[in-house]
Amino acid sequence: MDIEQLNNDHGIAGQIKFVEGTGGFPFIKIGNAKASAVISVYGGQVLSFQPANEPHNLMFLSEAAYYQAGKGIKGGTPVCWPWFGPDPERLGRPAHGFVRNCSWNVIKTETTMDGDSRVTLGLTDTPETRAIWPHAFNLSLEITVGESLNLELITRNTSAQVFHITQALHTYFRVGHIDQVTISGLEGAEYIDKADNSLLKFQMGAVTIGTEVDRIYRGIEGELIIDDAAFGRRIRIASRGSKTAVVWNPWSAIAAEMGDLKDDDYKRFVCVETANAGSDIVKVSPYGECRLVANYRIEQAFPEMFNEFPPAA
Repeated sequence: MDIEQLNNDHGIAGQIKFVEGTGGFPFIKIGNAKASAVISVYGGQVLSFQPANEPHNLMFLSEAAYYQAGKGIKGGTPVCWPWFGPDPERLGRPAHGFVRNCSWNVIKTETTMDGDSRVTLGLTDTPETRAIWPHAFNLSLEITVGESLNLELITRNTSAQVFHITQALHTYFRVGHIDQVTISGLEGAEYIDKADNSLLKFQMGAVTIGTEVDRIYRGIEGELIIDDAAFGRRIRIASRGSKTAVVWNPWSAIAAEMGDLKDDDYKRFVCVETANAGSDIVKVSPYGECRLVANYRIEQAFPEMFNEFPPAA
């Protein structure tokens, strides 16, 4: 993609600029009064989001990430589509689908009425995609950067034949230290423990992470909250179009085996994914559509949340 042409067509002075990023991929740099962000057109992926009043980025992005055609970028908000996890038909196709390894099209950029910045990226079926997944589709991702980060993944079926998908926004949240992270909103939920032979279990209390965690939570409604004590903040996750949440951290042994993670990176992130996964399969009717929405907001934590006391007056 030609950077100059992208700026001519879609740049917004003082707010949205296209630049050549790592690996030669086009990046979109956003800066407005509320926040800054970086989006990779390859993968349709937010790599960075930081509200103006926050000292730490919301996103984790591996310093060892690959920026190569055909490989996913480790960090930010990878899009898993049209399937989540291993190839459901066991045909040797890539895990988590193919769109995180594609260059997306820039459809539109705009400034909203309240001063947020919005970028819409899209993909449509091609002979190459139909060789992998034989369906006609139009996929778009609306990314809104303001006081919060809002992602809306819209799947449209452009044919007369029904198709089914699973999907996820596989978001990597940066945390101060994994030992000081708890995740609430999943209490009492049943989950598939993929780190323990896919046994079905129930969540007792808030989620803490002290070993490999790879879980698909079922029947999830309402908000999830990551308490990030080391950074003194909460990350609030609101979603629509989803009954599934996935929590993942590879821990030390698996992280050390991954070429695109540093050995101790597992201490610095947790993935809490808004998903349709497992039995949460989405039927997309002929000429119909479905939407998967996630909103991420950083809030300052209250000292008492971490059993600390404010200084005496």
